[in-house]
Amino acid sequence: MSVLSKPHFHSEEAAFKHLEKLLWPNGPVCPHCGSMGRHYNLWKTRTGRWKCQDCRKQFRVTVGTVFECAKIPLNKMLQAVYLLCSSKKGISSHQLHRTLGVTYKSAWFLSHRIREAFRDGELAPLGGGNGEFGNVEADETFIGREPGVPKRRGHAHKQKVLSLVDREAKQVRSVVIDDLSAATVMPILEENIAKEATIMTDEAGQYGSGGDKFIDHQTVNHSEEEYVRGIVHTNTVEGYFSVFKRGMKGVYQHCAKHHLHRYLAEFDFRYNNRIRLGVDDVMRAENALRGIKGKRLTYKQPTSRRQTRV
Repeated sequence: MSVLSKPHFHSEEAAFKHLEKLLWPNGPVCPHCGSMGRHYNLWKTRTGRWKCQDCRKQFRVTVGTVFECAKIPLNKMLQAVYLLCSSKKGISSHQLHRTLGVTYKSAWFLSHRIREAFRDGELAPLGGGNGEFGNVEADETFIGREPGVPKRRGHAHKQKVLSLVDREAKQVRSVVIDDLSAATVMPILEENIAKEATIMTDEAGQYGSGGDKFIDHQTVNHSEEEYVRGIVHTNTVEGYFSVFKRGMKGVYQHCAKHHLHRYLAEFDFRYNNRIRLGVDDVMRAENALRGIKGKRLTYKQPTSRRQTRV
């Protein structure tokens, strides 16, 4: 039986019950006052609706999540989560618009809501946050076009992405950066990599002081056609870039800089929840749904060019 034939993908009532099971494993929790177990069930008048006996306010499981105030039926939004999680290189908003039977504008905004759910909050340092030694690869890639920068030779006119891959934990973390200077790159490495880790990079100058910040810094010289020296290489992070670029160019085709951080969150999430780590498509979708709590995204946020990329 196909996964998409599950009841919570075709019935809004089943979709609410499925989401409540994931987000409220011990029963309903009022998002307004935090009380548990003292609620009226108002499902007969409106699907998924509860009323708190303490604060007397009504709520649904979607309150305080990225799905709050969404006009699309919840079962269709769960379908979109599954489709975005199970597609290795992503799925376009036009494809979601055709598959779900919603407008393109609704599908586009829903895609960004789901990408917001993919974004992690506070994260442990890569490469040995528990005192264990680890190897972390760091590299940058270029995609798209910097707004307002004329096209020229080299990469100055391209958008810049820095990614860090923890080999042992098999996790990736990516950020959008404005330039490739050491003053920009090194603070990001220090914030996200444990001091006891060994970092592995190419010969780029911005990583030159890495040996002073971490237990060891190993490099490969790509300009001399050196790509592997024993365990020293950056092939893992470059493998991640290959999937990221194929998705961005082949599926999404274009991405404005003020959206790029959410697309990175999408590709990071799928990489960190992949089948090689024992996570199948269903588990990946459930992990994504657990990430919707405590996050809100209004339509003005993804359409505004002035938002900060955090």
